[in-house]
Amino acid sequence: MTTAALILAGGRSLRMGQDKALLPVRGMPLLPRTCRVAQTCTPRVTVITPWPERYQAVLPNGVRLLREEQSGPRSRGPLHGFYQGLTALQADPQADSVDWVLLLACDLPNLESSVLMRWQQQLDQVPAAAIASLFPTAKGWDPLCGFYRRRCLGSLADYLATGQRACQTWLAQETVAAYPAVPPTMLFNCNTPADWQLAQGDRNIKVCNIFLR
Repeated sequence: MTTAALILAGGRSLRMGQDKALLPVRGMPLLPRTCRVAQTCTPRVTVITPWPERYQAVLPNGVRLLREEQSGPRSRGPLHGFYQGLTALQADPQADSVDWVLLLACDLPNLESSVLMRWQQQLDQVPAAAIASLFPTAKGWDPLCGFYRRRCLGSLADYLATGQRACQTWLAQETVAAYPAVPPTMLFNCNTPADWQLAQGDRNIKVCNIFLR
């Protein structure tokens, strides 16, 4: 199976007060850090953002940029960015062999290459009916760190056409396979200055905000 990676960098970072994709964590900004981890799973990595010019200079070699089109001043949410990335992938003849898409938020400072690679190696065990392999949390699926079948594009397009945009509502309508082997600390994401300060220290963060959002 062949994998591509899509990294979402379309948030406005209102709670952080500055662009969190460019915040340094342990010596490297969050976005290029996420890209480098994704490159351990696949050489086909694309960052989806409304501001490609902002990030061009910091991305690792080989990472592509896709401009996220937005219809208004407010972001339309991560599913719209994911949809645009899947649509571009579908139109790329060089991506015909891609079966799975690794979807990542840009603000995951504790991503572990070894975990993602092990997860990827087990995708052939995912039931055929499942559109994704995701980590289950107390609040539902973690939608922004996991693997999706490329063919989920049709389902996602139908869902967005209804005017809805909530990740959990879409996933609740679909068959999703649980991957339980992810350390919860790996899913910690930086939304606030306090989160950023936590990310600077011990990787074994005691409070994981994946359970709070």
